[in-house]
Amino acid sequence: MPFRVIAGTFQAVNYSPDGDSLRFRPNDPELLGSLSGPRARINRRGDVQLRIEAIDTLETHYSAAGGGTFGQPKDLARAARARLLEFAGITDVRWDRSDMNVVAARDGTAGHIVSRAVDKFGRPIAFVFAGDPPEQDGSDLFLDVARLRESYNHLALAEGLAYPTFYTGLFADLRDALTAATRQARAARLGIHDRDVTTAGFDATSLSAVTDEAVIMPKLFRRIVEHMVGLGTAVGFKDSLEASHEPVLDLATSNFTHFDSFVEQEPGSTRIRLTREPEQLVFDAMPQRPANHFAALLSDTPLLDGEPLPA
Repeated sequence: MPFRVIAGTFQAVNYSPDGDSLRFRPNDPELLGSLSGPRARINRRGDVQLRIEAIDTLETHYSAAGGGTFGQPKDLARAARARLLEFAGITDVRWDRSDMNVVAARDGTAGHIVSRAVDKFGRPIAFVFAGDPPEQDGSDLFLDVARLRESYNHLALAEGLAYPTFYTGLFADLRDALTAATRQARAARLGIHDRDVTTAGFDATSLSAVTDEAVIMPKLFRRIVEHMVGLGTAVGFKDSLEASHEPVLDLATSNFTHFDSFVEQEPGSTRIRLTREPEQLVFDAMPQRPANHFAALLSDTPLLDGEPLPA
């Protein structure tokens, strides 16, 4: 199935962009209707939230279902955010006091996305490119590795700004190219890779140890935060994750299993580590599962079908 080329502009003012999240205003909103999946959620300003395919940057403001807003080491999270805005051509950015919301910027810059589907939260799953596309707006495109290397998706991994986070539906040749970019950045200890402890292990003695100190895969971070907000400790995290039955394809063995299979934690311990590199895992987007399923397992939180929580 080919991708669809959609031209438009990048928007930041009165939004909260981070290193893998940006608003996009298509020149022709009707083109979003040609993507597979649910309808894209376009707001009154004509903007849509993008899900930038295959990457996950450190959280700047993750809202836990159990309450509170949490981030990861600020210097690396902000570096990714700044690089995305720079890539999009957005300049003169002014933030509010919380450093979360853009109050002024030179935005509305030209860009285009290459997408073929919308996720369960109404976000186009996109490869993101700066400038106008060489093709006609709305054209079909068979995305190859050469074009992929022009995307922010590839750049973020190549510069060590993001963790690879692959989902089913990503073509193997594109995934392999993104994996190669990740491993080159890791070998050079660029960005996050100079401090990453995802597979080395870390001691989640407190929320501050997880938010301020540990540089880890954001998906793992979000699961740990939900567990600790719900139960007050990291003890038992692996058991909670096991109960969630989060499906994963292990590329190292070509076996389907669950996320908890790759989490190492001794009973009664707060020390946690992932036993696979992030690029060795392919997650299922679980389109029928509510966004806060994991948090709801830990408390009386009602299941949500509305606003998206990070996956």
